[in-house]
This record gives sequence, structure tokens and C-alpha cells, in this order.
Amino acid sequence: MFRISVGCNGEDYSTIQEAIDAVPYDIPGEIVISEGTYREKIFSDKHSLSLKGRGQVVITWSDSAREIMDDGRKRGTFRSYTAFFSGHHLHMENITIENGAGPGETAGQGVALYLDVENAELEHVRVRGHQDTLFLSPLPDHEREKGGFYGPRYLSPRKRTTSVFRNCTVEGGVDFIFGSGDALFLNCEIISNEPGYVTAPSGKKDWTGLVFVSCRFSSAFPEKGSVYLMRPWREEGKAAFISCWFGDHIATEPFTAWPGREGEKHMATFIVSDCTFSGPVSLPASSFISLDDAMRLTEAFFAH
Repeated sequence: MFRISVGCNGEDYSTIQEAIDAVPYDIPGEIVISEGTYREKIFSDKHSLSLKGRGQVVITWSDSAREIMDDGRKRGTFRSYTAFFSGHHLHMENITIENGAGPGETAGQGVALYLDVENAELEHVRVRGHQDTLFLSPLPDHEREKGGFYGPRYLSPRKRTTSVFRNCTVEGGVDFIFGSGDALFLNCEIISNEPGYVTAPSGKKDWTGLVFVSCRFSSAFPEKGSVYLMRPWREEGKAAFISCWFGDHIATEPFTAWPGREGEKHMATFIVSDCTFSGPVSLPASSFISLDDAMRLTEAFFAH
């Protein structure tokens, strides 16, 4: 294990990116980050990496999709990230990653965390943004708009990824947990900071999709019924909510179609089991499954 530290009090490096760059590709690396706010845009494709915060550690940047780059192109969603991680394995704990670009109405998409890691484990991590806060790769197979996927890995083969979030917080407004990766959220706080959509999954029908277990879905505003739990970004997107609690900001019909793709809604999978809704909810009987059947969805995350 290659161990180094980051901070402003005699640690090995003063920036996180410098520390990541110093980790050899063929050796697992552990980076301990001292308390502080790090204004950095992070990129890592190291094979195996562990990031551990000590005290309150915040990584923040403010790129947004609507910005015009030097080449005349818009930055786009997938170059707006604050932190990008690829490789085989990532472990992260006690760190906040945020995109401070602001609401999607004005800034467009602003990714805080782009996970392209084969296997990621995050604990006590907070991911904050507005539109498209957390992206779980891979990208869908095909773009709907030319150049819409421009950014890291957009020409790479689509590889299935797995992420596990424990005791984490994800905050955003529109489609703020999205992508094709399989992800398990355990005992997490999911905060809507504006009306919108929590998830926009795009994975394959035979993949697991997004699974939330014992999570709390709350809001930072008083508008009731203004947030949808899911709209599938691609027709086979999947999301399951198990033993979760939902505030009254959740819409009466929490599963809705992607605009202009209403005819594909029946191809997506939306599952609810043993959940508590503070407001009224209307869902087809096919969305509700037994707790035993629902919990089997979590087995795939621990098989490896």
C-alpha cells in the first residue's frame, strides 16, 4: 500500500490532485486528507485508490454544462464534473464533493461526482449539486443529441460498474442520481433542493439498477408533490426503493416518463417495497413487491 497525505500543515502534498498523480498505477494507494476546503477539479484513473477525510473535508468546483470552452463548444454535462474517478476500485470516506454552479435553470447540468470505477465503496460521503449531481457510469449506448456525451470515456466500450453508498448524503434537484451503473444506497439521506426528479436510470434490463434501502428522502423547500422519484433516461432504466421514508415533497405519481418518451414507460422498472410516504401516492400494483423479493436485489452487490 502506497500511503501519502494532503494538507497545509506539513503533509506530503498541498493539493489532492498532486497526491493522486503521485500514486503509482500498479500499487494500491491511500490518501489521507486533512480538514479543509479544496478548490480543485479532480481526475483519477488509478487502479486502486482510497481517499479518507480527517475532519471536515470539502472538494468544490463550479463548472457547468452551458459554459463555452476555448474551442467554442459548450462544456456539456460530462465535462462539468468536480471529481472524476475511474479504475478498478475506489474507497472513499468522510468527504464532501460539490458542484457549486447553481440550479439547472441558470447553469444547466453540473456534475459533482462522476463514478467510472468498476467497484466503488463510499461511506459518510456527501455529494452536493443541483442538476445531474451524481453520475454512475457507463453512459448509454447511444446519444440522443450529437456531442451530448462528449467528455471522459465517451468513446470507450460501455462497462458495467457497481457502487455501494453507506450512510451517505446526495443532494440535488433535477435527475440528480443518474446513469447506467448499478448502485446500492444503504441508510442514506437523499435531499431534494428544488422541484425535479431524484433518479434518471439508464441501465440494461438484466442489470440491477439503482437500489435504495432504508433511505430517507427529504426536501429543503416547502412545495408538496413537486418531486418525482424516477424518470427513466433510457427505456430499460431500473430503480427500487426498499424500507424507505419519503417526505410530502414526493409527487402523488412518483414514477413518470421521460418527456417525449411516454410510450417507453412500460419498459422501465420501478419497485417499491415496505416504504412509508408522508403524502398521498398512486402507483400500479405491479410496482409493489414483497420485502423478501426486494431484498434479493441487494445480493448482487455483495456477490463479489
